[in-house]
Amino acid sequence: MLIANMRCFRCFYTRAHSLIFLRSSSSPITIPVPPVRLRCRRLSSVFDSIPDQSVNSISEIANDASFSREDKPEEKPRKSGSMPGGLARGWDPGEVVMNKKKGKAKSRTFWVCESCGHSDGQWWGSCRACNKVGSMRRFSEGSESRGSVGIASGGGSGVSEGTGLSWLPEQAVVQPLKLSSVIDGITQQQWRISLPGLFGNEVGRVLGGGLAPGSLILIGGDPGIGKSTLLLQIASIIAEGNDLAPPAPVLYVSGEESVDQIGSRADRMKIETDELYLFSSSDLQDILTKAHRLSPRALIIDSIQTVYLKQVTGSAGGLTQVKECTSTLLRFAKKSNVPVFLVGHVTKAGDIAGPRVLEHIVDVVLYMEGEESSTYRLLRSVKNRFGSTDELGVFEMSQSGLEVVSNPSGIYLSQQNPDSDVLAGLAVAVVMDGSRSFLIEVQALCAPGSTVSRHVNGVQASRADMIIAVLMKQAGLRIQESGIFLNVANGMALSETAGDLAIAAAICSSFLEFPIPHGVAFIGEIGLGGEVRTVPRMEKRVSTVAKLGFTKCVVPKSVEKSLKTLGLKEIEIVGCKNLKDLINSVFRV
Repeated sequence: MLIANMRCFRCFYTRAHSLIFLRSSSSPITIPVPPVRLRCRRLSSVFDSIPDQSVNSISEIANDASFSREDKPEEKPRKSGSMPGGLARGWDPGEVVMNKKKGKAKSRTFWVCESCGHSDGQWWGSCRACNKVGSMRRFSEGSESRGSVGIASGGGSGVSEGTGLSWLPEQAVVQPLKLSSVIDGITQQQWRISLPGLFGNEVGRVLGGGLAPGSLILIGGDPGIGKSTLLLQIASIIAEGNDLAPPAPVLYVSGEESVDQIGSRADRMKIETDELYLFSSSDLQDILTKAHRLSPRALIIDSIQTVYLKQVTGSAGGLTQVKECTSTLLRFAKKSNVPVFLVGHVTKAGDIAGPRVLEHIVDVVLYMEGEESSTYRLLRSVKNRFGSTDELGVFEMSQSGLEVVSNPSGIYLSQQNPDSDVLAGLAVAVVMDGSRSFLIEVQALCAPGSTVSRHVNGVQASRADMIIAVLMKQAGLRIQESGIFLNVANGMALSETAGDLAIAAAICSSFLEFPIPHGVAFIGEIGLGGEVRTVPRMEKRVSTVAKLGFTKCVVPKSVEKSLKTLGLKEIEIVGCKNLKDLINSVFRV
């Protein structure tokens, strides 16, 4: 009995001592967790880790294929001016993004139009700048800091963070510089990053002669139009280098696709450069930290709607996040002298990345256009601070990527009937799109006794009605009892007046049942009196017609003598004063 009591007392003492020890402990027990570090990966290492038949996940790829600044062999630091687009080493990614301030920030509410960006202190039914109804959205901003922004629009609301945000402070002792000292010794080839090759020359021409260092370029377009393919090819050209600059790293960041998915696309396009680095992330501050370590020649963000800043409230893709992330990348580009490409998806309203405020921040805005049923793509410049906006790039989407179309007029010229050298109701017009000239086919059909009086595709209905009325009144064609059908081949829209003469010639050909011989092009505008008027850039249009092998070009009579002085012996220039001259010169045997 005594032994049993002693055992119970010992058990009670042990439990009480353990309880006192736990209560007296002031710090909890923590288990150290090793930090997880995301790394950029070379494109070549992604290829090595992808099997021929399947694609492995990121976790199955060996760590020795990853990239970090410490793993690279020792290299001599590159000076900021050693090559075009070189990264200036005096910047810090923490400075470019934002710095938090301690203390609470007073908030104020204002309303911003999501269409034009106009802000107002109170809500109105419509925007007082663009008069659009229902476009005003409410925002809250910290008065002590510009960066603390909260959004409350629609059914959801956002609460701004308690800490304010401040941008990079102004540089000390900045003096104005003379223009002569800035441009002294700088040439176009040395300053810009050249894009060699047939594909690079086509893109560089749209950009204004090459890639400007420190520029912020926005590429917009419908989903699936080929924006990511275009940027991957541009990244490979920049990374491979050329005669003027050695190979340099290019960082391709995607917030929508994994590294393996990008590598699979690059493998299909047969891109095998060693200096192209892939990274999948949505945190903009993390992206800029990786860019600071890598020191790339160019940075690509795909897309701007997927990245975010932790210091800014609101989800990725919202007005506040898109605007603040773009402003951050603009500061990064100007401070580091690294060109930055942004991908912006087009919304249902036809705007890039939602509101149009993004187009005012960037330096260059490019649009990728194309029909769903067509493989051709047009790269059009809408805004360009470093060149003209009249340039247009024409590409064709293939299995290996985008290929340059050497003869853009072939897109809009349909296949001729191989059994006949002529075709009634068909005329070729020469139009301009920017600084490039195109040859398109205009088709007309006059059907007597048709129940449909008029049907038009690709031509403005009002313009077609005017030309038909002038043909009946001034040329004497009795086509009022015939149904007239007009069509532009391959879905091209004829918007300028230079195609009036071709429309009239096609209608006359179909009504008179007199085919127009192959090799005849028409350039000119038709007035209400039946006269044929001149249009801008006649010399360039006629030169394009001659280069494509046409033998005759019908133009206004007023420019016939000046065009014959161009020395184009392989083409015949025919001048017409009015529509009667057109009928007599083309449809008379």
